Amino acid sequence: MTEKQRKKLITALKIIISAVLIYFIFTKIELKDVLQTLKKSDPLYLFLALLFFVLSKVLAALRTNLYFHQIGAKISQLSNLKLYLLGMFYNLFLPGGIGGDAYKGYVIQKEYQPGTKKVVSSLLLDRLSGMLLLFVYACVLALLAKNVFFQSFYWLVTAAIPLSVIAFWFVNKIFFITTLPVFWKSLGFSALVQLAQLISVLCILKSLSVSMDTIEYLFVFLVSSIVSVIPLTIGGIGSREVTFLYGAEWLGLDASTSIGISFTFFLITALTSLFGVIYHFKKPRLDSVD
Repeated sequence: MTEKQRKKLITALKIIISAVLIYFIFTKIELKDVLQTLKKSDPLYLFLALLFFVLSKVLAALRTNLYFHQIGAKISQLSNLKLYLLGMFYNLFLPGGIGGDAYKGYVIQKEYQPGTKKVVSSLLLDRLSGMLLLFVYACVLALLAKNVFFQSFYWLVTAAIPLSVIAFWFVNKIFFITTLPVFWKSLGFSALVQLAQLISVLCILKSLSVSMDTIEYLFVFLVSSIVSVIPLTIGGIGSREVTFLYGAEWLGLDASTSIGISFTFFLITALTSLFGVIYHFKKPRLDSVD
């Protein structure tokens, strides 16, 4: 099997899995109920949700550039923002072609020659740093929630927060010594990234007039974000919604509202990512800084 055939097969499998998951979701809930939920949305809060999502991506791009600079790729912030937006477009709209992270890695290696291993490591750590803060925030929300589901896990969740950070530090210390100097700064950026996305989802909740179980909905969103990173579907479509569906069931939340939140967040992600098509046709020039 050639590389091109392999990519086509992977794309087909992702589309099939996404379709199956979406079909499964709507065997559990009525589409009309979800649409009815979305019709009640407040445009002002949706606009605020979009702004905070964009802010989260700007912060994420700054975190990525922190790693690039540490490995010797001194790309300017503006050039990196353009490259990051193009990567978002590739990740969501061209999943069978060059993935966003793979393309960024290719361009950085070609332009700055820091070494393939260093480039791959920096991109991997960028992802892992974000996932760590998703996990930490999810633990914090679990502690704040009054839902009985979390009560028996209280001390385990409490211990998991410092242990996860310490474990990640040791992983950096042992395997990624080059980027260790920016460890805490990258975690700071990750904290801001995920906070901005939480505020974005909070605005979506406000737009849908959801005033109860806010912490639980935010918790499910964080878990769904972790699940959506697993590259089994197109842009996380289906996997995020299934997580919201079962999260709603376990935590006693409204299923239609949960799916409505998930779809709205995906549409905001897709709208933002679509702007990356500009740099697909006119590749961004990489300017450097001293």
